[in-house]
Amino acid sequence: MSVAAQTGGSGVVFSARGVTKVYRMGEMEIHALRGVDLDLYAGELAVMLGASGSGKSTLLNILGGLDSATAGEVRYGEQNLVQASDRVLTQFRRDNVGFVFQFYNLISSLTARENVAIVTDIAREPMTPEEALALVGLEARMDHFPSQLSGGEQQRVAIARAIAKRPAVLMCDEPTGALDSKTGIRVLEALEHVNRELGTTTVVITHNMVIGEMADRVIQLSDGRVAEIHSNATRRAPAELHW
Repeated sequence: MSVAAQTGGSGVVFSARGVTKVYRMGEMEIHALRGVDLDLYAGELAVMLGASGSGKSTLLNILGGLDSATAGEVRYGEQNLVQASDRVLTQFRRDNVGFVFQFYNLISSLTARENVAIVTDIAREPMTPEEALALVGLEARMDHFPSQLSGGEQQRVAIARAIAKRPAVLMCDEPTGALDSKTGIRVLEALEHVNRELGTTTVVITHNMVIGEMADRVIQLSDGRVAEIHSNATRRAPAELHW
């Protein structure tokens, strides 16, 4: 089923309205999100920018079903994630969302192929590990262990693992944060390729403003709020980015 079909044909994958998140630490309250309104669209590549503590990771985790909002509404198509049970959220994550984090979380005793197969063995309609690894340019490294791969290659294995179940949405939290710029560009090229080839709605969190130039839209967060959203007339290729 296409993303548009899953989301009622409107093209809106996620709709967030008035989303707040309050963490309580003893008698102290930390307001991570303060009334966020945001739509994410089918097939777009969106970059969320913001300083540390701006709320971008909290928002991504709520959209991806890893965390829950304190108040407000988050809809994936017709599904209200704020009211969903843990069981429903688990199903939502398994069927619809792929995650890529700053740290690769690969199993050291498994090859790249075997790390991806962990997902393909439980997904409903997965691609093969070989297909997923080919999409991120690792055809020749499938039978290497993480210790035999560079940091950028390990991150591309993590991307292959995330996309192997054919998710409608790919959530990436600082995917280049632990990499130098040259290696980071290779990872961004892999994400862009997946976005273009699979039509996967892709959200990339970063504090690096330059990465926003490769996006369809840039969402700027500040102090738990959406400060600004702007669209790029043209997307720059990752290889054209300089930081």
